[in-house]
Amino acid sequence: MQLLDIGTYFTSVQGTEPPVGSTLDDDALRALYAYPADLDRPWIRTNFVASIDGSVTANGKSAGLGTPADSQLFGILRELCDAVLVGAGTARAENYGGVALSTESTARRVASGLAPIPTIVVVTASGSIEADSRLLTDTEVKPVVVTSSAADGAKLAALRAAGATVIEVSGESVSTTDIVDSLAELGLLRILCEGGPGLFGQLVSDGAADDLCLTISPILVSGEAGRIAHAASAADTSMHRAHVLGDADGTLLTRWVRRT
Repeated sequence: MQLLDIGTYFTSVQGTEPPVGSTLDDDALRALYAYPADLDRPWIRTNFVASIDGSVTANGKSAGLGTPADSQLFGILRELCDAVLVGAGTARAENYGGVALSTESTARRVASGLAPIPTIVVVTASGSIEADSRLLTDTEVKPVVVTSSAADGAKLAALRAAGATVIEVSGESVSTTDIVDSLAELGLLRILCEGGPGLFGQLVSDGAADDLCLTISPILVSGEAGRIAHAASAADTSMHRAHVLGDADGTLLTRWVRRT
């Protein structure tokens, strides 16, 4: 990948940025995507891929838009986070299991003070995660499920029996405050949200989306596929352009950080 543009640098020491036009190895990518130092609250980064014409899926799944550069960055972003935050609908549609990292990635995490493997945190007001899903059966670290007091008690009991940490919040929905407070209480500050659009839209509406990593896949999709964020009403959020990367196949990888 090549650095095409860099704006104000947010997460590293000023003056250490690679020059525009340089080719980036994995270490350079880790530096570009490092979380802010000395966090005192959860920093929520969201990662999405979209087509040139704004589709969030191809043939019904985001994986249909994937490119080698997007896959490479996907792994690096997971390596850098404390937790992967995801809505239950996306977890089901994409058949989520636990985060799988290489031995080298795990060693780098431990050396930098992180847990060996990030935790998957699933948001579901109804508790609609099956206890025999890959989230619980194909993982080294059992997931956290943030749900509401209106969720089916039998489903929650089954999730607990399967090893999940279940956090019930009051009311019939899970608010952004509930999500952020639950992450903070668990000591999970470097957050990577992988969608879906409803969860991202909620975070945008509530001013909790700190950082967006958006890959633009070099294809046109058309059809009726949705966009990366959905919400009941619009919420204008000004963002700084942090950088733009390009791959030889036409993939663009952009990073945007919320203005504060």
